[in-house]
Amino acid sequence: MSPRFVLTLACDNHVGLVHAVSGWVVAHRGNITDSQQFDDRLGRRFFMRVEFEAEGVTAESLQGSFVALAQAHGMTWQLVAADAPYRVLVMVSKFGHCLNDLLFRYSTGSLNVEIAGVVSNHRDYERLTATYDIPFHHVPVTADTKADAEQQLLSLVASERVDLVVLARYMQVISDDTCAKLDGRVINIHHSFLPSFKGAKPYHQAHERGVKLIGATAHYVTSDLDEGPIIEQDVIRIDHRTTPEEMVGAGRDVEARVLAQAVRWHTESRLLLDRSRVVVFD
Repeated sequence: MSPRFVLTLACDNHVGLVHAVSGWVVAHRGNITDSQQFDDRLGRRFFMRVEFEAEGVTAESLQGSFVALAQAHGMTWQLVAADAPYRVLVMVSKFGHCLNDLLFRYSTGSLNVEIAGVVSNHRDYERLTATYDIPFHHVPVTADTKADAEQQLLSLVASERVDLVVLARYMQVISDDTCAKLDGRVINIHHSFLPSFKGAKPYHQAHERGVKLIGATAHYVTSDLDEGPIIEQDVIRIDHRTTPEEMVGAGRDVEARVLAQAVRWHTESRLLLDRSRVVVFD
């Protein structure tokens, strides 16, 4: 099979963009196998994802060739080999359901990732991580060591050439400075309730209020904590017979599923940031 590549781009909307991109692909003897566009009429922005095959080229040579076209149209863009796995660093605290799910999906090849390591402020999942032959990094976090812990994280990201950091129920707040340095490269998962329940035992609070939907939200991490651009959400319906413990179990299922979907889309170059929103080409 011919090598496959994915080009994603965003720019101000104007005439001729699709023609320019498709013409560039043809000029490199490429064959477009999938193309999706989104015209944001409110923001007057244009978003595009193109998957194509081409012989005798590399991602690096194509990147060099695309620069002139991108500059001419004021594009922000990315071009990658479709089969090149993303290097991922997973972070976890005391709840391991999302970590376990990601490790299993990784082991079966259902995600386009290489897990470079698992970082945790506890040792609870060190043995689980070892069963997948993945390095485990215990990085305790206290008020006095938080800055050092985040520096260790940034050092790991650099030394392991990490493309994406996944907070798989990592229960520590990431500082504004670290968020800025990893902008667009950190995905978080958290439960979603209407109304919102924060603090200790959110599922018990939800049970007391008679909540009928349990949900989860995956989003990019910003300095606004749980208010970053939303990637994916899903819900499970429950009723008055559902106990708090059953709600916790249902919540774990939906959290794992939503986080895995968000990671899949990111590592298949299907997500484009649009200020406070995310364009998803599924």
